[in-house]
Amino acid sequence: METIKRRLPAFLITLILVLSITLMIPGVLLAQDDTEAEEEVVEVKPEELYFDITLPKIQAEEGENFIFDLNAIYKMGDEPYGLDPEEDDQKTFDITVDYPDGWYAVAMSGNTDISAINLTSGKQESLKLGAAPMVSQEPGEYTFTMTLKSAVEGDPLEESIDVTAVLTATYELELSTKSGMLSTDMTSGKDNHFKLLVNNNSSTSLEKIKITSTEPEGWRVSFDIDEIESIEAGESTEIDMTVNPAEKAIAGDYMLTLNASSEKASDKIELRVTVETPTIWGIVGIGIIVVVIIAVAIIFTRLGRR
Repeated sequence: METIKRRLPAFLITLILVLSITLMIPGVLLAQDDTEAEEEVVEVKPEELYFDITLPKIQAEEGENFIFDLNAIYKMGDEPYGLDPEEDDQKTFDITVDYPDGWYAVAMSGNTDISAINLTSGKQESLKLGAAPMVSQEPGEYTFTMTLKSAVEGDPLEESIDVTAVLTATYELELSTKSGMLSTDMTSGKDNHFKLLVNNNSSTSLEKIKITSTEPEGWRVSFDIDEIESIEAGESTEIDMTVNPAEKAIAGDYMLTLNASSEKASDKIELRVTVETPTIWGIVGIGIIVVVIIAVAIIFTRLGRR
């Protein structure tokens, strides 16, 4: 009996160890199965489509066209949608371009407008996005979007890229005459009125436009407006110029230089002025000539009698 009592603890320990090992074996086997299952999972590489561009933002003045150079890259992947990887590695994509109102934009390959393209896996294709304003646009930033979408029905493969055109203001000031002529007749010693036009051909308004002149010595030139506060783009302002040639100016042609200038733009014109003497001086001149002729005739008559 005592022998049994001494052996009982050893027996219990042995039994516990056997049961523990028995219970652990399925867990170890399951863990091994999971590890083997994880090792058997192979990652499938999907199809890829993306753009590469160096200059996504371009700046230019109004009236100029914008050309964006970019590359489209297609990679077939392990399970390409709609393609047999053993037979073909090329896919067709439809191209669309979204652009703001008042603009026109198109996708191009070289100098040809295109609406679809075939891309070969692993090979980049050079494309262009051309944009131009159809009407006058305010200076600022304008965004254009090019989208490539698989032409295969049901294929979700699609990619877009945004580019930005930065339109800068243009400044052009034009000084002209209302009549369109750059010559006129004026009388010396009196005020002569002449109409000028200041045109703002810029893409934005011009401020503080000064009107000045360079005239012959002794002449007086003035303007009803010698500084224009502002002219909006595409508009003009009429100016009345008063010219008083020197009273003793000899009849003939003279040049008058007129200037219009602002901080952003300027212009000038040369006006040819033909000066005529006043009528009274013309009469006096004719009288003097008549007197001289009569005097000469009398002298010849007397000399002839002798």
